Amino acid sequence: MKKIAVFTSGGDSPGMNACVRAVVRTAIFKGLEVYGIYRGYEGMIENDIKRMYTYSVSNIVQRGGTILKSARSTEFRTPEGRKKAYENLKAHGIEGLVAIGGDGTFTGAKIFYEEFGIPVVGCPGTIDNDIYGTDYTIGFDTAVNTALDAIDKIRDTAAAHDRIFFIEVMGRDAGFIAVESGIGSGAEFVMVPETATDLDAVVKSLKNLRKTKTSSIIVVAEGDDEGSAEVIMNKVKDKIKDKKKEFKVTTLGHIQRGGNPTARDRVLASRCGMAAVEGLLEGKFACMAGIMNQEVVYTPFGDCIGKEKPLIQDHLKLIEYLSI
Repeated sequence: MKKIAVFTSGGDSPGMNACVRAVVRTAIFKGLEVYGIYRGYEGMIENDIKRMYTYSVSNIVQRGGTILKSARSTEFRTPEGRKKAYENLKAHGIEGLVAIGGDGTFTGAKIFYEEFGIPVVGCPGTIDNDIYGTDYTIGFDTAVNTALDAIDKIRDTAAAHDRIFFIEVMGRDAGFIAVESGIGSGAEFVMVPETATDLDAVVKSLKNLRKTKTSSIIVVAEGDDEGSAEVIMNKVKDKIKDKKKEFKVTTLGHIQRGGNPTARDRVLASRCGMAAVEGLLEGKFACMAGIMNQEVVYTPFGDCIGKEKPLIQDHLKLIEYLSI
């Protein structure tokens, strides 16, 4: 293998640039030519592919987002689109790919490998931390710290006005951000998609907490079974029936995707990027390079996509124990 390419796909996450940097510089160190594919699979189809050098990734390790951009590609979902992408890679002499992204990225990479035999190793780039085969995903730690900083600020105004705040964080299918930011911020309740929310129990606890606490923070993952933070707030408000009590909603939204990556995310991204290049050279194809128990592991795309990554049970117990 003499030429490889790297691309970012799906939702952006802090640390993707650090991963691109590691891929480029590891590849050059190993004597490979390396190319950047801009705008993910869409750029692969449109031949938006450029040679990268050591200086191409200078001064990016600290930046959020991705210098290679990201885009959704409807055309890549078709056999014709994938064939066009393959022909572009072949024209450049590219023999291997590093795909930085999440479930959708790996699903596309798996199909692409099965159809055309292009070796692909993935790096887990998503703030949701919901990919099986790695303890943490690139961008998760930064997203949690961004959410935590916002919740700490909201706690100040909640206490000043004796308010109950419902704070919505990202997590359509997974509650990792909600759980860790909830524990770190001392939230009274955390609601996540993985567990059923008992609103009657929440109302009862809130009424009891009012004897010792004048304000409360409730962290809600956007995919909770009871609905959005605003929907849940209205349901709780109707059950409590206290006109003197103020209820507020804050949706943190896309601020969780941006910002300078934390040290943990930069190191994780760099390790995964290096491992992806080494994996390609060692013949580890159609798999993801992740970190488990501080060791590099390679997990087949089928497992990354098909296996559910559970929440840490001790974290759920912590929320219950510490909320009293």
